Amino acid sequence: MSNTALNITPTTEDSQFVRFWNEVLASKFIRFKHILVGGLSRHSEAVFPTLPVRPGDHVLDVGCGFGDTAIRLAELVGPSGRVVGVDCCEAFLDYARAEVRTRGLTNVCFVRADAETALPTNQFDFVFARFGTMFFANPVAGMRNMRKALRPGGRMVHIVWRDRADNPWLSMAKDVVLRYLPSPGTDALTCGPGPFSMANEAVVRAMMTSAGYDRIEFRRVDAPVMVGKDVDDAIAFQLAIGPAGEVFREAGALAESKRTDIESALAAAINGQKTAADGVVMDSSSWVISAINPQ
Repeated sequence: MSNTALNITPTTEDSQFVRFWNEVLASKFIRFKHILVGGLSRHSEAVFPTLPVRPGDHVLDVGCGFGDTAIRLAELVGPSGRVVGVDCCEAFLDYARAEVRTRGLTNVCFVRADAETALPTNQFDFVFARFGTMFFANPVAGMRNMRKALRPGGRMVHIVWRDRADNPWLSMAKDVVLRYLPSPGTDALTCGPGPFSMANEAVVRAMMTSAGYDRIEFRRVDAPVMVGKDVDDAIAFQLAIGPAGEVFREAGALAESKRTDIESALAAAINGQKTAADGVVMDSSSWVISAINPQ
């Protein structure tokens, strides 16, 4: 499948958030790919069997990252369907394309694009996003583009994290780090609004209504996630990515001067979590949000 045939224009001018993903976060995400793909697999397994995807469907995966969700979707739609994965980070897509080549799949391709500014129109039966829409700088614009990519009557599903209290795998480490370091200032460089920006059902429902969706439904899914192969891996992950990682990164030299104390405190907190054969496991909770592009 060619980009031209799909009428997708690859991103050429990046926003500040997109530059931050490519220049700062990409290498960190690649380092912890085993957590961001494998660690979330239990959560994905709780969601994927319920997705309204049929053989032969044309599917768009927004914020596809390393391509694991797009590949799963390609398996669901079969050889008569097609899947296009888009992401703003080229480094992630390199991994996705390599995995597709290894598997010999011909019904999935990947394009670097910013969903807030560059998506095709009226081409897909289903649009999907796993933990990506939370980082839209303009969520209404991004979700409107996702809707316009659907054919009339097409469905979208996006998955977002619920409240901080229901996601200790993200919130606990930040609470620990804030005992030693100040909160990031308003001028801090970030990847976008953040993982809890769509936790409030009423707010997100209003956003989606403004974006033109109909029959908006929310379903809560609770599932464990693996946050590290062991305690040291989990600590390194938390200080590199997510809310705790942002606090640590923005504190700069102060954070490094207190690294030993912070790591000791995180070790104590993480040692209290559950363990499984694949590593340290913590609770997580998401909204699986579905909607229709009106006829």
